[in-house]
Amino acid sequence: MDNQILKLENQLCFPLYAAAKEVVNRYKPFLDEIELTYTQYIAMMVLWEYKSIGVKELGRRLYLDSGTLTPLLKRLEGKGLVRRERSREDERAVKITITEAGEKLQEKASGIPQQMRKCLPLSEEEAGMLYTLLYQLLEGSHREGQA
Repeated sequence: MDNQILKLENQLCFPLYAAAKEVVNRYKPFLDEIELTYTQYIAMMVLWEYKSIGVKELGRRLYLDSGTLTPLLKRLEGKGLVRRERSREDERAVKITITEAGEKLQEKASGIPQQMRKCLPLSEEEAGMLYTLLYQLLEGSHREGQA
């Protein structure tokens, strides 16, 4: 048996996991200022862009299941940032709409990407390459999961 195959240092999954955790930890001080978790922040980013979106589509865009999204959206609604409404066309479907307070939060959050850019030890070119590779990995994994 090849003992090298199970060495942590030989696993692609480990640096992906550790780097993702590190990046999310670096977001924390900035997100604490606007009283959002990282997952709430990425949900709000989609809502700032689309204003209103179905829960199913939001989950697809964020790679999150309904078990994760439902409590997250309830908390955002409790903060007055979003409104959840059942679809008139299909009672099973729920639509999420950003509120005025949610819109105002966008201005407070607008500096976070620039602040985060300073926290990451990558050149613009390296960041672009990593971005491309990560989305390539995500899209490939998502297609395989649907097959």
